[in-house]
Amino acid sequence: MLLQLRRRQSIDSKLFPATQQCQRKPKCEASSSVYADPSLYTMTSKSVFVIAMDFGTSFSGYCFSLASGADQIRQVYWGAEYGFKTPKTPTCILFNQKKEFKKFGYDAIMKYKSLPSSEADNWYFFQNFKMKLSDLTLPVTSDMGLKASNGKMLPALKVFSESLRYLKEHALNTIQEASFETVYSKEEITWVITVPAIWSAAARQFMRLAAKEAGLISDMISEKLIIALESEAASLWCKQLPQEGFMTTSSDKKKFEDSPGIQYIVVDCGGGTIDITVHEIQENHYLKELHKASGGGWGGNRVDENFIDFLREIFDDGVWNEYEEKYPTELQHMVYEFGLQKCSASREEVYIRCYYNLTKLAERKKNISLFFKKHNGVVWCDGVFMVTYEKMKTFFNYSIRNIIHTLRVILDKPEMAKVQYILLVGGFSSSIILRDAISEAFSEGYRILCPLDAQAAIVKGAVLFGVNPCIVASRVSAQTYGVAVAQKFDAAIHDHSKKRISEKDGYIYCIDLFQKLVGIDESVNINEDAQHYFTPVEADQTEAEFSFYCTEKQDAQYVDEEGMECLGSCTVPMPDTKLGRKRQLKLDIKFGLTEFKATCTDITSNQRRTITIDFLSV
Repeated sequence: MLLQLRRRQSIDSKLFPATQQCQRKPKCEASSSVYADPSLYTMTSKSVFVIAMDFGTSFSGYCFSLASGADQIRQVYWGAEYGFKTPKTPTCILFNQKKEFKKFGYDAIMKYKSLPSSEADNWYFFQNFKMKLSDLTLPVTSDMGLKASNGKMLPALKVFSESLRYLKEHALNTIQEASFETVYSKEEITWVITVPAIWSAAARQFMRLAAKEAGLISDMISEKLIIALESEAASLWCKQLPQEGFMTTSSDKKKFEDSPGIQYIVVDCGGGTIDITVHEIQENHYLKELHKASGGGWGGNRVDENFIDFLREIFDDGVWNEYEEKYPTELQHMVYEFGLQKCSASREEVYIRCYYNLTKLAERKKNISLFFKKHNGVVWCDGVFMVTYEKMKTFFNYSIRNIIHTLRVILDKPEMAKVQYILLVGGFSSSIILRDAISEAFSEGYRILCPLDAQAAIVKGAVLFGVNPCIVASRVSAQTYGVAVAQKFDAAIHDHSKKRISEKDGYIYCIDLFQKLVGIDESVNINEDAQHYFTPVEADQTEAEFSFYCTEKQDAQYVDEEGMECLGSCTVPMPDTKLGRKRQLKLDIKFGLTEFKATCTDITSNQRRTITIDFLSV
């Protein structure tokens, strides 16, 4: 078969590249070979430190350790100057009127809260902005915008990169203070950034681009940045905890990783997304993924949104709409206080402070206590309102319903019969309401465990992943991936609208054929390259464009079928044309990594290059 390239190509029983925008096409060899790639094992060998960032929807933080081993992972705590001590800081960022970065985390919240409303309208405050990359209905592009709390816009790349820059500088300063060692070279650090497993390739590449803009790496193909999946990172941390429970750290207790063959499901409960994956412990303590990553936007922020909708019902007569418009800073603080209480470990009612401006607006209409009279589950209590525990649980219904349904769909599959444990991680998992619901649904058949510090499990596991990126030995392909190819036209099987004729020698071929490289639900080893070969359609072709596609089907015939998505494309030069159509391109491609990685060798000229797919331009 032929891959579609920028220029025309012909295809025989061998392989050739081809593109859709250009005329020449290649084809893929029917056979492929697989070989181990040792480069993954040495990715961090030249680094001194591994710094892992858990860049979350609601909270962010980092940990670090020496690259020689993760025996001593240093945890950073935040908010001491405000009376807090948390392993993560709010993922909030503040820019001034000139669009200049000013504050991040707790500092951003406190500064924004202190601004007069008239001045705050001219600043740019962002929170929950990570969810922009989780919205599968919108394309992720390098030039997309983000809306601040007051409706003003800034480039998303600026918001993300300045956030990462702040965390980077904070981490480097912390290392210097902790070790009296200044990091002088980028080569001394391997960075790990965690992302939801359900994110698209474009979203992951956007984070890499933001990291480059923030100065973590110097180029887009740098191996000094590892994109780690949040649920996998959490699994890595949990597998070295005691099997009988996570409340003890005694070294004489048997750990998960000491029992090869044990299977468990990890539910990463974040503020924005819920990520679910299934792992099996291997003989060498490595992990094998048993089921493709699942999940959705059912995290703790959904609970916050339901709470806001409830307040909107209470404060009718235009009160709430006016409050949202005029006092966004005050509203943000109220939601933040509620967010802390929703993750409470107690089964009790919660008390929410009713801020001055909301009270003032309400009192203009009627006595504020009257707003609460017709609503069940909430009571006005002189300056605060009490929300009953039963009412609180209703705010969780959407998230819990989706989590339990997805878990049941996965666990009901025959191949999941040996799963014994459900491990809950992430900040949202600290909520007793969520834990009770999952326990009620699954405790008869599974042991349900949650680490003592569930919020830090992901970032600590990310450090382990940075020290040894191959510790996850295999992954399950979430989709079917392939390339656009050309093939000798066969009137019996090919669509006549896709027939093309070479202008040079009359060669007749079919374009837009889908050549599968890896199938959905197929287990892929991360330390192996699959080799595919291509030849040009045209004898004088000097470059080939590879167009990569994915689908949820097991297979497809054409790349323009319904449900087919173009992931991106890349162009490979073929400068030496002496051998005409007898030239070959060898494509070495990894599908088991968290990011797309491929290299292509023009065998004739012996030029080898790394292929960078621009997912952000699709």
